[in-house]
Amino acid sequence: MINLVIIEDDAYLSESIAYDINAKKGFNIIKLYYSIEELENTHESVTIKPDIVFLDIVLPGKSGIEAIPFIKSIWPDTNILMISVLEDGNSIYSALCEGAIGYITKDLSNQQIINTLIDVYDGKGAMSASIARKVAESFHPKMKIAENLSTRELEIVTAILDGLSYKLIANKLGISIDTVKKHIKNIYLKLQINSKSQLMKMYINRI
Repeated sequence: MINLVIIEDDAYLSESIAYDINAKKGFNIIKLYYSIEELENTHESVTIKPDIVFLDIVLPGKSGIEAIPFIKSIWPDTNILMISVLEDGNSIYSALCEGAIGYITKDLSNQQIINTLIDVYDGKGAMSASIARKVAESFHPKMKIAENLSTRELEIVTAILDGLSYKLIANKLGISIDTVKKHIKNIYLKLQINSKSQLMKMYINRI
């Protein structure tokens, strides 16, 4: 059972998504909130434990990005999936660095959103095609910063930016997880960074 909290100020959108989700087996919508302040002022957060928080970025009062640390503080094990009309690099980067697991846009159908929620629950990263394309386009072999990376390392960086886990990268490229980890270590050494968030910052700032 996938336990879900939706935080979205557009009542039509949130209720439409909730209606379609409720029609699917294996989902349980715990609560709909229309602002972060509504969540902060309720005592329900003490007792409910969502697997996924489906979080809008543009909200009245605090934004979804500003709310991520609070959400992680009350539900440290939850996955946060952002939804927004925004596709700018700064919003993507900020959401992912604060702890969001994925970022999708509101032009997806409800069925595509449901499929994305299932992917997140299964441990996969999640980005809509338009967002993934923006991230991928920011990464180009002609960029000076990428000149020292091998073809395989470029493939792995692109996969990381697409939100794939080490296991999924290994499956996609037909190599072992240990080999993926060795490549990532070499990538970090070459780029003089030491984390996934720094890698994302390096490339997303070029969107």
